[in-house]
Amino acid sequence: MRNDSVLASSILSLTGGPANVTAVTHCLTRLRLTVADPEAVDGEALGALPGVLGVIGMGGTALQVVLGPGVVEGVTAAVEKQTRATAAAPAPTKPTGPAALRRVANVFVPLIPALIGCGVLAGFNGLLVNAGWLPGLTPALAAIASGFMALIAVFVGYQAAKEFGGTPILGGAVAAVVVYPGVEKVTAFGVHLSPGQGGVLGALAAALLATRVEKWCRGRLPGALDVLVTPTVTVLVAGLATLYGLMYAAGVVATAIGTGANWLLTTTGAFAGLLLGGLFLPLVMLGLHQALIPIHTTLIEQQGYTVLLPLLAMAGAGQVGGALAVYVRLRHDTALRTTIRSALPAGLLGVGEPLIYGVSLPLGRPFATACVGGAAGGAFVGFFAMLGTKVGATAIGPSGWALFPLLTGNRGPAVAAAIYGGGLLTGYAVGFAATWAFGFRRGAGVETERVTTRARETA
Repeated sequence: MRNDSVLASSILSLTGGPANVTAVTHCLTRLRLTVADPEAVDGEALGALPGVLGVIGMGGTALQVVLGPGVVEGVTAAVEKQTRATAAAPAPTKPTGPAALRRVANVFVPLIPALIGCGVLAGFNGLLVNAGWLPGLTPALAAIASGFMALIAVFVGYQAAKEFGGTPILGGAVAAVVVYPGVEKVTAFGVHLSPGQGGVLGALAAALLATRVEKWCRGRLPGALDVLVTPTVTVLVAGLATLYGLMYAAGVVATAIGTGANWLLTTTGAFAGLLLGGLFLPLVMLGLHQALIPIHTTLIEQQGYTVLLPLLAMAGAGQVGGALAVYVRLRHDTALRTTIRSALPAGLLGVGEPLIYGVSLPLGRPFATACVGGAAGGAFVGFFAMLGTKVGATAIGPSGWALFPLLTGNRGPAVAAAIYGGGLLTGYAVGFAATWAFGFRRGAGVETERVTTRARETA
């Protein structure tokens, strides 16, 4: 049985102890730490810990420890508990990185487990409905799967206020305006609003405005009035702005996102898939992939699935194919082959960091050729979109083989799974072939290649 506390203690001991950690956060797969003294971190020993899939140094005081989905949440909680127990720990600060994108991502990441659970149930319920099985159960499953999505705006508002320093329940209260049925009686810009107009984008904007209004009020009112006036003014001002501006504007943006995604795939599907599949790994390295989270969520809210995620997931397939080529080519490098064997299961399930940072990126060329494999897989899936068959995911988070239970599309889940599987096989094959042919220096022997790589890593 996994012991999160023991792993957390080991991680902290190799990062300079709890007193050296100034901030603790996590995403779907990574524990993100900010340390006061980077020199106190033993990155090599940290990466060798059982349960740690990889270590990513973001420069400066920021550090990411790859633990994988289902593990990172428990270990993060244990790390937070142990750092809070250290009196000498400095006041928490936010980690470095693309700040705006990271903070927006922090709003949506906590919602991913519910998106996954409801997405799987929605897909399973769709199979039952199409097959005509268990008609007495399918309405109940539909209610369970759809309830969260019907109120996702409220959760977005709550999380946004929490992330940006406001009172979470006030952010949720203002965002609830977006999904309230009575908004259909309100006229903005000459048209009646509709419940859910603007979706998660409108809820995010409403909560951000509510947070600004709340902070303005709290800085100007004495305590006796603050408890009564601040919540009232916050909900009133932000609520009116949401009804008479934000919902309409966010609705226009959300509609444009849906229309643009559909046009992109039906018109330039193969080319769009090639670009998205080929460039996703560099986007992940730069942290720019976080900007896609609200877009995915908007598409799921609008259409029931995001057509972008299956294309982006092909990047992982290219990475797996490239790693297999390295495994075969560098057959005398026992340590590297051991790393690949341990990282491949995670890579097949969509957790690509161990292969990226443990294999392809240090070697250099295999990272680029893995991107070629991802581009080929993306082009394969995008080509079918041009023919009228769209492949989508009902939730975000998983990729690789783990995405199969969440697949659907305009032709049903079976067709979507077949096309997605074909894309994975294409990514594996092209990633392998490209890495075998171009992933190593010409004329270099196996041992020379590896020695040169090691020299570059330590330079």
